[in-house]
Amino acid sequence: MGRAVGGQDRAQGRSFKVPEPVRVFGFEEGTTQSAAAYRAELEARLDAAERTVRIQAERLAHQDQQLRAALDELGRAKDREIATLQEQLLTSEATVHSLQAAVHQKDKLIRQLQPRAELLQDICRRRPPLAGLLAALAEAERLGPLPASDAGHPLSGGPSLLLANSIGEEGDRDQLQPAVFGTTV
Repeated sequence: MGRAVGGQDRAQGRSFKVPEPVRVFGFEEGTTQSAAAYRAELEARLDAAERTVRIQAERLAHQDQQLRAALDELGRAKDREIATLQEQLLTSEATVHSLQAAVHQKDKLIRQLQPRAELLQDICRRRPPLAGLLAALAEAERLGPLPASDAGHPLSGGPSLLLANSIGEEGDRDQLQPAVFGTTV
């Protein structure tokens, strides 16, 4: 390139300055003391950084260990809860089966009682007319039999209007008695 150090460029006849010594990390190139001090400072910083990294790694390892222990405890707690829920499920299923059996028995009883309930409803529907009939029969008993006046008249109690009395025995059916009103239910 044709440049001379600290002088002129011969080809062009210009002059220029000699460059200063190169500075590395704030120290002059030729100063070994400065380089040694800088190196010691860098090593101190490196040691401090390594200690910091070591301390942080120990903290992280300790935190990791704690988190693993907590995770293990959570797993055990989850397993205990699952076992408890499974027991509750089995108990609930047994209760459901027991209740289903009870419902089945109640349904069977309802089916058995249904015809009786319908009969009782029928009796209840027929009760007012039956009560009226019983009241009329009671009134007829209160009035008593007709006096025996005309033997040829059909209402005189003669042989044309003989009604069987429900009080008599089976053997008494041959001998019909005159009609007497009574309530035999």
